[in-house]
Amino acid sequence: MEPLRIYERTLRRKIEELNTYFPCVMLTGARQVGKSTLLRGMLPEGMNYVTLDDYVEAARAKEDPNGFLDRHGLPLCIDEIQYAPELLRAIKVRVDADRRPGMYWLTGSQRFHMMKGVTESLAGRIGVLELMSLSQRETLGQGESATCFLPSALSQSSPVEGTCGISALYERIWRGGYPQLIQYPQMPVRDFFSTYLQTYVERDVQSLSQVGDKSAFVTLMRSAALRTGQQLVYSDLARDAGVSPKTAASWVSILETSGIISLIKPYHTNSLKRLAKSPKLYFLDTGLCSWLASYQSPADLAHSPLAGAMLETWVHGQLLRSFTNAGIDPQLYYFRNLDGAEVDFLLEYNQCLYPMEVKQSTRPIASDLKGMRHIPAALSGIHPGIVFCTASGIEKLNTAGALSYPISAL
Repeated sequence: MEPLRIYERTLRRKIEELNTYFPCVMLTGARQVGKSTLLRGMLPEGMNYVTLDDYVEAARAKEDPNGFLDRHGLPLCIDEIQYAPELLRAIKVRVDADRRPGMYWLTGSQRFHMMKGVTESLAGRIGVLELMSLSQRETLGQGESATCFLPSALSQSSPVEGTCGISALYERIWRGGYPQLIQYPQMPVRDFFSTYLQTYVERDVQSLSQVGDKSAFVTLMRSAALRTGQQLVYSDLARDAGVSPKTAASWVSILETSGIISLIKPYHTNSLKRLAKSPKLYFLDTGLCSWLASYQSPADLAHSPLAGAMLETWVHGQLLRSFTNAGIDPQLYYFRNLDGAEVDFLLEYNQCLYPMEVKQSTRPIASDLKGMRHIPAALSGIHPGIVFCTASGIEKLNTAGALSYPISAL
């Protein structure tokens, strides 16, 4: 079997930039999204590397953090830091005494702001970035040139690359973006994800919380997969998994912390009262979501009741990646009032609001943005809107400047 191809990751540029400013750079993200491969492929000359996925090294780090750091020297890359969080305090002390940039690279399978004690230990001393599974642009070999998706920069004449038909698009969605599955397109997804899930539950979940009923946890994951793109209702997940709503909420937090799902909040301001309050749940990799939902092929998914929600989940993931790969925390929301009028996404950027809808149609029309009419006129800076669709090019939808945009070009 040929060695795993190293795809050009868009985030590489930002890692190199932060390394010139911060004593520590931390790369977070779910298991097997390519964190170790990325950093090991760009280690500066002389930087040492150690992984705490090695039980022996993790035990040494936990028992004697300072001795561990002394033994491995500087500069140092520590993989899977969440298995020995005791190192963070020791690193803080050393960084306080020596603030030279580029001394420590860290990776972790937990989101930084959710890691216990990390924010307090290294705040102001560390540059933090999140890596997700491969973006659509990266899988097409365009990772180096990929940029943020900025609606304000679009016009009907904007170039689009990588477009494909609906069948090929659902192949991309069904397979997802884990590097190993992209490298080996003949690899059965069931083999990859069954092993992935077992390791995730045994290692990552248990490092966050002692989940007693692992079978119920997996059932909750499957229930969540069937509800991707929907408003989060803990009682529904709890009922399916046979646990209390409180336990379901705790387990959803684990999924979010470990980079499996994302929760986006409804857009609201102090002047907007009659709006939905619950977040919407999205899986961050549609391949994992499709497998958990038991779809055996791209065609099964494309003709399923989940086809529209999965298309929306894919768009959500590509939008997120376009910003996080540039080191930007995207301000992405959804809009829904109590009468049920909804806009799939609202992107807030540079003091503007960009309404976005996702449609399976190859011929979207202006009325696909009808939910926009319910966004209060008092809100300033509202863009005419974008409809993500399955067409092959950008089209103008109305005189106000609303556009359609191919999902396969994101």
